[in-house]
Amino acid sequence: MSEQNFDIVVLGGGSGGYAAALRAVQLGFTVGLVEKGKLGGTCLHRGCIPTKALLHAAEVADVSRESSKFGVTTTFEGIDVAGVTAYREGIVASKFKGLQGLIKARGITVIEGEGRLVSPTTVQVGDDTIVGKNVILATGSYSRSLPGLELGGRVITSEQALELDFVPKKVAVLGGGVIGVEFASVWKSFGADVSIIEALPHLVPNEEESVSKQLERAFRKRGIEYTLGVRFQSVTQNDSGVVVTLENGATVEADLLLVAVGRGPSTAGLGFEEVGIEMDRGFVITDERLATNVPGVYAVGDIVPGLQLAHRGFQQGIFVAEEIAGQNPIIVEDVNIPKITYCDPEVASVGYTEAKAGEKFGADQVSSYEYSLGGNGKSAILGTTGSIKVVRVKDGPVVGVHMIGARVGELIGEGQLVVNWEAYPEDIAPLIHAHPTQNEALGEAFLALAGKPLHAL
Repeated sequence: MSEQNFDIVVLGGGSGGYAAALRAVQLGFTVGLVEKGKLGGTCLHRGCIPTKALLHAAEVADVSRESSKFGVTTTFEGIDVAGVTAYREGIVASKFKGLQGLIKARGITVIEGEGRLVSPTTVQVGDDTIVGKNVILATGSYSRSLPGLELGGRVITSEQALELDFVPKKVAVLGGGVIGVEFASVWKSFGADVSIIEALPHLVPNEEESVSKQLERAFRKRGIEYTLGVRFQSVTQNDSGVVVTLENGATVEADLLLVAVGRGPSTAGLGFEEVGIEMDRGFVITDERLATNVPGVYAVGDIVPGLQLAHRGFQQGIFVAEEIAGQNPIIVEDVNIPKITYCDPEVASVGYTEAKAGEKFGADQVSSYEYSLGGNGKSAILGTTGSIKVVRVKDGPVVGVHMIGARVGELIGEGQLVVNWEAYPEDIAPLIHAHPTQNEALGEAFLALAGKPLHAL
């Protein structure tokens, strides 16, 4: 048995945990980082990075099928799943190696093994006791299921979907949120038939309604089936496939059922309750500055109620390190964190939807403008349609940017700067957007809201 002492102990080495560790050592603290699996967590190994690699492979498949419209002759011969896997694993391996090197170079002590909180200052890892003046909980999330829906066999989560060594003929996807539509998009591009089941009235139901409707039209055009507004009832499986029954009696037959109904907090059995930390349905409750009710203990990332996004965890990790250092960092509300769904077409947003802005500021105090990518030169070159919608408070700042179309995720950086800096369209209208870019579509929307549309009507 040994005892190690640090200024800060971080429990979990995913996006939130490793960001907290990196920022803390930069601020002069000693850090012990406890991780039971691999540094980088879900995002690097089972989430963001590998799924985006799949989505890029899917885009290449679609482009090779449709290359003749660009005057390029190719033959699409199919998907080499082993080749896609090697490409995906190569990306992850290189990012993992880089992260390991960075953590080592910064002098962060990594303690391998499953940590358990045993006091407000102590994490137990096997026989070792890791003590810190402050503790940051960053234990992440897992793919959850619905009550009575057992995972296993042909009923899989996104983790198993990533590891498949074949392209299924037909897949049912339970959940039309981010994970569900991304996998649906990949499988369709790879040649599978796909059917999405979403209990709410729209796909990507947290997005601006006009964006959801455009995504539904785009998916219909691509031949992706979906059922909206009807809840899942049950699933049976046998050697050849699954039969999914909905509450209205309709059935969907497929080779596999992907359960993509969200992620739950990974906090069970880690000693949090025993130490007296306030919890709610597995989530760690914090104040707006990410402090738990136990002095000296903070929580970041997917275990804190709100958006489950790697970049949110990352920012929260930096925030807590600066908070412990007494730097009083600024709070970024969840609504102002950029969100991207990487299906084809992509969806990206930051800030309030028009409906939510109306609730907050008053419906008569909000105006919006939606610019079609049909008028944008670069979008025409790429062969994409879609739109950019900007929401503002009348005589006030931009409070929401909502986009759909190929590659619009790359535009969200400007959107989040505008929203978080509370810029007025009149402030941004004189600024120049390079031509020809999709970025110009944002510029056009700001010009229109400033009362001087150029190409827009």
